[in-house]
Amino acid sequence: MRIGRTYTEHFRIDTRQHEILGVDLGEGIPRRALLLGMALYAVWDGALLLLFGLPSRFTATLYILPPLVTVVYGVQRSRRLDRRWNITNWSLAVRYLVLGHRPIINGGRRAATRSEWLGRRARWGTKTETLAQSRALGGLVERWLGDEDVPAGAGAPLRLAARPRLYGPDAVARAHGRKAPQRKGDA
Repeated sequence: MRIGRTYTEHFRIDTRQHEILGVDLGEGIPRRALLLGMALYAVWDGALLLLFGLPSRFTATLYILPPLVTVVYGVQRSRRLDRRWNITNWSLAVRYLVLGHRPIINGGRRAATRSEWLGRRARWGTKTETLAQSRALGGLVERWLGDEDVPAGAGAPLRLAARPRLYGPDAVARAHGRKAPQRKGDA
């Protein structure tokens, strides 16, 4: 028996930035992480500058720390899928919770109708039940989650009771309308 192995994980080579504006960075920073960090800092600090203005001595941490922590933990390899960064898994999880996804029906041969999509209540599950029961946010959360009822167009769940059967070659040949093959000693 042959066994195949994938060695591409061992050969991952990251491009690194060893110097920025004449400052030596030693072994260097992975360029993808550096670009992600620069983008996060630009968006985060830009939003905070527009909202609150220049940072003071006390609020400088708020301008620096969140993007730094996000980049440091986000560019580490995921434990579930080692080819992905943690920030990719976080982004996909947030996207699923907020937008959902379009179900694939019959291998993509038919587009799912809107009633076949999972509702917010099903996606968020127990994460929001505590908020829905609170007095302050209960009404708002209930309105945002939507109805608990089954969506229009969806019926009751189907109960399947499949029983496997084993058919021999003679039964398969009869099902196709041909004569069953004869063995040489049976004729």
